[in-house]
Amino acid sequence: MAAPLDAEDGHRPDFPPKTPPLPKRPVEPPRPEGATPASAVAVRPRLAARIANRRAANWTLENAPWTPAKAARHVVGKLAEWGYRLDAGKEAGITEVTVLLTRAALTDGGRRISLHLADQDHQALILLLSHQSGHAPEDEGLLREVTGRGVVSCGTDTDQEGGGRRRWALTDLGG
Repeated sequence: MAAPLDAEDGHRPDFPPKTPPLPKRPVEPPRPEGATPASAVAVRPRLAARIANRRAANWTLENAPWTPAKAARHVVGKLAEWGYRLDAGKEAGITEVTVLLTRAALTDGGRRISLHLADQDHQALILLLSHQSGHAPEDEGLLREVTGRGVVSCGTDTDQEGGGRRRWALTDLGG
């Protein structure tokens, strides 16, 4: 017995009939004009260090009693590697500044801090990020103490949205 043929075009229909493939994404209704998506909330950028167009180095350090001394060794060692010949007084000043900034960053708590170092025009930028949010702004005592160590400039700022606290000092390395 032969299969029935379609009388119009002379071929047999497919059994079962072919179905179109399913769409890859679910179909969503068209959005109204001028409406913004619900996820378009203005978010303040996270506090981050951006050092560009100069030599730079950075280290992630744990929250431990030996971290301030380790941070100072990193800074002095990297400056020597970059070719700066520091006298004993200048090296001691940079070590003290790094230790002060590191201790202050460690008091914020948390498991780690970030140490960043950059140089330009015989000046070094020492920057510490605590990565801990929700702290009040720094008191002026730290800045007075750091300024007393002979830095060109220093400062702190805090991102209350979750980025943490940033402390920095700019010191002159000599000509």
